[in-house]
Amino acid sequence: MQIFYSDHFVLPLPPGHRFPMAKYSLLRSRIEGEGTGTGGRLRVPNAATDEELLTVHTPDYLRRVREGALEPAAVRRMGFPWSPALVERSRRSVGGTLGAGRGALKDGVGVNLSGGTHHAFADRGEGFCVFNDVAVATRVIQKEEQVRRVAVLDLDVHQGNGTAAIFRDDPTVFTLSVHGANNYPFRKVPGDLDLELADGAGDEAYLEVAEEGVRRALERSRPHLVFYLAGADPFQGDRLGRLGVSKEGLALRDRMVFRHCRERGLPVAVVMAGGYAPGIRDTVDIHFSTVQTAARSAEEARRASPRAPEPTSGTGTAG
Repeated sequence: MQIFYSDHFVLPLPPGHRFPMAKYSLLRSRIEGEGTGTGGRLRVPNAATDEELLTVHTPDYLRRVREGALEPAAVRRMGFPWSPALVERSRRSVGGTLGAGRGALKDGVGVNLSGGTHHAFADRGEGFCVFNDVAVATRVIQKEEQVRRVAVLDLDVHQGNGTAAIFRDDPTVFTLSVHGANNYPFRKVPGDLDLELADGAGDEAYLEVAEEGVRRALERSRPHLVFYLAGADPFQGDRLGRLGVSKEGLALRDRMVFRHCRERGLPVAVVMAGGYAPGIRDTVDIHFSTVQTAARSAEEARRASPRAPEPTSGTGTAG
């Protein structure tokens, strides 16, 4: 299983900024120190090219991001100050999701330790999202004719408005979003299947709705590839979450998603999406558990297919 990371492409943020950028390096360090239990290769992704980004984003928006020509209102909406490092970091994050998608088609599962920027639209960024990594990876892989139908299983606590808008009226991409009804974004963009949860929903309600959504999405879409946004922000006490799901409940969610996909023989590309717990170690715990579950699923997929390669360990750069 290939695991892509880009945390060393640092996005400088002002003191007190509420985005927990440090979670990415802490997560990679945890994987390097403890492993995933069944192997996995850490890799640095290539930066997404202009050609790849233009499969989703408009030329004018890409130019303004690249040149630092965004209007002040657009920068505020995005939530990050512009810098050359922001552009490079955002390109690498998209490259990691593209690598995870290609890796999933090869190994059964691929992981990006960042990604899940589902609030980015074709022509603008929002909510800590510059480019829509899952949308770009989907379009590039479709263009390569590796797959035709894709399912996006978005279990971040916030509705994937940008992803829904990008794939609106596209029968080849099915978008599921399981999210807080009263949470950001306050004007939702309807996707193919949106399931909402009340504030404070705990493990039982969350898992029931999430499993219903995953089952219905896979049955309706019959995809060749799944992108799974494994948000840590449904966690109880998350500063931006408003739900009450435990770490154990989120681990059950991950196992449920992989079980449904494995039963259907579907490759899964995993991205981390959001997580804003007051204690950053809680967010890292949840993400690390997701990576462990992904690794176990990749191992089970490998055992089920004698032609699949043995997992390897070490580091490298994506080619």
